[in-house]
Amino acid sequence: MATTSSISGGGIDVDAIVSGLMTIERLPLDQLTKKQTSYQSKITALGTLQSKVDALQTAAKNLGSSSTSSLTSFKTTSSDSSILSATAGTTAVAGTYSLTVSSLAASQKLVAAGQTSSTAAIGSGAATVVTFDFGTISGGTLTNGVYTGASFTSGGTTANITIDSSNNTLQGIRDAINSANMGVTASIVNDGSGTPYRLALSSNDTGIASSIKISTDGADASITGLLAHDPAGTQNLAETVTASNAQFKVNGIDITKTSNVVSDAIDGVTLTLKQETATPVTLTVERDNAGVTTAATALVTAYNDLYSAMKNTTAYKSGSALAGDRTLQSLQQQMREIAATAVGSGTLTNLFEVGINFKSDGTMQLDSTKLATAMDNNFNDVATLFNSTTGFATRFESWAKGLIGGGGTFESQTTSWNNSIKQITIQIDAMEVRMTSLESMYRQQYSSLNSLLASMQSTSSYLSQQLTSNGG
Repeated sequence: MATTSSISGGGIDVDAIVSGLMTIERLPLDQLTKKQTSYQSKITALGTLQSKVDALQTAAKNLGSSSTSSLTSFKTTSSDSSILSATAGTTAVAGTYSLTVSSLAASQKLVAAGQTSSTAAIGSGAATVVTFDFGTISGGTLTNGVYTGASFTSGGTTANITIDSSNNTLQGIRDAINSANMGVTASIVNDGSGTPYRLALSSNDTGIASSIKISTDGADASITGLLAHDPAGTQNLAETVTASNAQFKVNGIDITKTSNVVSDAIDGVTLTLKQETATPVTLTVERDNAGVTTAATALVTAYNDLYSAMKNTTAYKSGSALAGDRTLQSLQQQMREIAATAVGSGTLTNLFEVGINFKSDGTMQLDSTKLATAMDNNFNDVATLFNSTTGFATRFESWAKGLIGGGGTFESQTTSWNNSIKQITIQIDAMEVRMTSLESMYRQQYSSLNSLLASMQSTSSYLSQQLTSNGG
């Protein structure tokens, strides 16, 4: 309801009075709002620290006992990476190997007779079942893409497609083969001749057992004449590439594999064969010391970031919402204790023995040269120092996980503060309703008082006029 803020001739200023009263009435509400903001600031500050705890956990895991730990990693070096490359897993054994590659694994490739169009219908459109059989071609001779005197042994894997009036074009056949996802890829090649469009087929797998035999049920003679292909009989397609196995030697041992990517020739090592060579290629498998140094550096960095952040956050004159927080001060002390407590097994028991020392401000520093020397002298004890059950990386990972995991210190504290914020919000909402009602009451009271004063002023003026008139 609109009110007049003042009345000429002595009325009171309702807006000013109500505003002043409401400022006083809102003091408890303002205190609640400040308290709510304080809790939110604490949550934000703790969230920043939590991200640093998470970084420490990740760094510790990468150096600790995880399957991807740098302490379990090996690196490989090929003397000629254009011939072969390799990767090593955690089960690899350090060593040097000599390899030669006499032949690479290949997948069979076939090409059909040329067609004048890739979109013209082939045959009558009668539904014809085409069967692809994968197996091995043995014996015989291959001349101009056709076998003589060969035999075909099925591997027991077959797949069917149906060609009918909806797909009896070269493009339709190609798409039907590819859509079947049966281990054969089809494409159309234009050879520039008078009948340029040729259906090209390639087995998706390498190795001699991935050769293809194609048969039909004979429903459409034209489809049969285009696609039927039996290496031991009638061959309507020409073989342009013969399926073959990889043939190579490791330390003079002959090895045959169906793929050029070989994971079971050298324990824990995956080889990728790229070219044939009679000149030996040297493959070196060794511990990834550089990776360990990188991981140790990351752990020191993550430790320092968290330790410094906690120290600065809890400082009493820091201005932080968590200044003087006893829980964080306790956690900071726990970090120092973990770093200073010796490992219970191995010949190396303290961080300084691998080049990790403490500076005067409580942060760490890494002497990478000393760490490298320790790894060269006794890699296994360096690994034990970090990734054993009492190792430094293992302890830091467990400690960090306990803080930020479900039900951990950070989650519990954040939940508590969020609950406090919710309770304060309920109080604020209730008080805002009360403030609205109170302000309305004050305006009504002082507006009524203003009206009364105005009425009294009017009466006073009237009486004065009457007295003046009678006296005259």
